[in-house]
Amino acid sequence: MDRDIFVQEEARKRIERDIDERIAVHKANIVRLATAQASATALGVAVRNRPLILLAQGDSWFDYPLTGNGLPLVDTDVIAQLRRIGPMPPTILNLAHHGDAAVDEMSLPKQERMIAALRDPSNWINGKPDAILFSAGGNDIAGDQFCIFLDFNDGRTPGLNADRFGKALGMVEACYLDLFALRDRIAPGVPIFAHCYDFPIPNGAHPVCAGPWLKPSLDFCNWSTAQGTAIIREALIAFRDMLHRLAGTPSNLFHTVDTQGTLSAADWANELHPFPAGFAKIAQLFSDALSRHVRPADMVAALAASAEAPPTPPLASTATSAKEPAKKRATPRGKAAATKGDTSRTGRRRKA
Repeated sequence: MDRDIFVQEEARKRIERDIDERIAVHKANIVRLATAQASATALGVAVRNRPLILLAQGDSWFDYPLTGNGLPLVDTDVIAQLRRIGPMPPTILNLAHHGDAAVDEMSLPKQERMIAALRDPSNWINGKPDAILFSAGGNDIAGDQFCIFLDFNDGRTPGLNADRFGKALGMVEACYLDLFALRDRIAPGVPIFAHCYDFPIPNGAHPVCAGPWLKPSLDFCNWSTAQGTAIIREALIAFRDMLHRLAGTPSNLFHTVDTQGTLSAADWANELHPFPAGFAKIAQLFSDALSRHVRPADMVAALAASAEAPPTPPLASTATSAKEPAKKRATPRGKAAATKGDTSRTGRRRKA
């Protein structure tokens, strides 16, 4: 028992350190952007780099540190992909952590963390984020608890128990409503964007470190993979309909990114997560939604200024002496070109 408590406490501390490092990297990014804007204003020139500044909270679709089911250990999730899209990729403070259910994300400690981030002016350009991204609901259903929402297959039951599943979905909806209330108190006017996942294949595929999440419950309740696929599709459509209903209330300032039907069977790495290319497809849908609904005036001006900027003139070529024909210079052996390392989750460079 003592060992289990120790392991849990160490895991909690590790998560806290990871989040603290992300916040530090984000603050440094904001300082650079703010400094550039102040310099441009002082010089009387246009600001040409004003990306969207976003806050993200979520589960493994926003924090997936694997490539498919294994190495390399790098972020390949929706947020990681979104940071690479567009002429001015967004700057995102990501508070998400894999494995969190909606009730975890809106628990007291996580709400306190979100409030602290929203109230800290050094995290934002104009006092608050341009939008909040939210990924929640999947882990409230998937996992060992999935069997709760299934009828045993005796040849007469439909599969998904609508009454029990509806009660669980109600708790997820309560988490979204609580997020809207938090936003209204702390960052009024900031729109919230969430997605509705996609239709996975409950075939038992999983990384070494986690899962499977769906097939064990289906096996336990006597449902085949084909039947389970239809059951999960039904559950996710009900989840999507709930999000659309919330989005239909204008005062919620909430947008559903309709992601269902985006991924092919080949895009799925396991029962819950796509490969990087699949996450990139979902990220593009977020980017498109943000472009439609979030256009701060200073960002629009920066995009216009960047588009109108004159092209950089080519470097002048060096004239070759008439007495000496041009020769291709060999690269000295001792001066091989340095290669850039990939960026780690904390924003530092790692050696290649």
